[in-house]
Amino acid sequence: MGLEKSDVPVERRAKKRFVMEREIRYRVLEQDKIIAVGSGKTKNLSSNGVAFVTDSDLAVGAFIEVSIAWPALLENRCPLQLIGFGRLLRSEAGTVACTLEQYEFRTLARVVPESAWSARSDQKLRRWAEAVARS
Repeated sequence: MGLEKSDVPVERRAKKRFVMEREIRYRVLEQDKIIAVGSGKTKNLSSNGVAFVTDSDLAVGAFIEVSIAWPALLENRCPLQLIGFGRLLRSEAGTVACTLEQYEFRTLARVVPESAWSARSDQKLRRWAEAVARS
């Protein structure tokens, strides 16, 4: 008498994921160097991670900073963005999954062009990666 595999997938995630398609921008840090900067669209999101689609495959295990255009407005007038830091878990066929180990909401007074995002200081990403590496 053997156990048969079920056709129903087992959910292993600790947190519920919510389907959400939003603009996402990212920067990937590996060995204290930014190795990738890009953008894409989120697929789903939880308090522990995010899955998104992008044109590039990214380095699994590297640190990542993401900026997600949040769908709600602060006081119905001020755009928000979710800034998160984590590690890349998977990257295959244009779909990327990463953890969200630290995150915060920031107000956005205007639309930030792509060039400003890639040129912005990466010191917070570096400090976070160094702190994780020490722990």
